Parts: sequence; structure tokens; C-alpha cells
Amino acid sequence: MRPTLYEFAGGDPAFRALAAAHHERCLADPELNHPFSHPGQHPQHVERLAWYWAEVLGDPPRFSRECSDHSAMLRMHAGNGDMSDLGRRFVACFVQAADDAGLPADPEFRAALRSYMEWAVAEVLTYPGPPAAVPAGLAVPRWSWSGLQPL
Repeated sequence: MRPTLYEFAGGDPAFRALAAAHHERCLADPELNHPFSHPGQHPQHVERLAWYWAEVLGDPPRFSRECSDHSAMLRMHAGNGDMSDLGRRFVACFVQAADDAGLPADPEFRAALRSYMEWAVAEVLTYPGPPAAVPAGLAVPRWSWSGLQPL
């Protein structure tokens, strides 16, 4: 049986490294640095981001158990209007962070990661209005080698 994307990446250490590298890249980006450096950011932001991505890509539901659900993540990013350029920059930072974190260079794996992040950014951009517009109770999505999985 094929490993999950989470397992193939290298598990928790890989996702901690990915989240830290992505956060650093976003801070260094002249357009993305503002939303990533605001003072209201949760002190465990990078760790929670690692947990979220790990859960989406095949880890057990630690983010869901210890933090929140998908609705909360969408609400956190809602209400910012058209951010399509920031979305493209976010994906580019994610792709580069996979290199920085030393994730496997396997082309199929990297394509699955990129595909997930492009989908995730597109979903966030569907909520340009107030956070209250995000439906309640959305489960954290699951992504596999073949894309979005039914919940």
C-alpha cells in the first residue's frame, strides 16, 4: 500500500520544517510579510500550521483535536478582499519551502503538494467577505496523491 503524503514527506519532523521554512519565506516576501508579522499571531502559529498541513496530507487529526476545524482556518483568512496575487506568492513560498525543508524531490509528490496548496489558496479566496460568511463545522480536508478526498 502506498504511504500517505504525510508519511512520504517524513512525518512530523518534515512538516515542522516545512511550516518553519514557509513562515520564514513569507516573512521575507515584500508583499506577504505584513500578514505574517502582525502582533496578533498565535504564539504557536508555526506548530499549528505544521499540524494542519500534516492532518490534511494524511496524519491523524491532531489539529482537529487540539486546535479547531477547517471553518476556523477559513475564518482566520476571510474578509481580506481580493488577495489573488498574495495567493500566488503564498504558493510560490510553499513550493520553495519544500526545498528548504528537504522534503523528497519526487516529482509526483511535489506535484501533489503544489496541487493541494493551489486548491487551498483558491478555497480561501472564495471567502473575501466577513469571517461570518464561512460555514460552521467544516472538517479539515484530506488530500492524497490523487487529490481531494471525500470526507
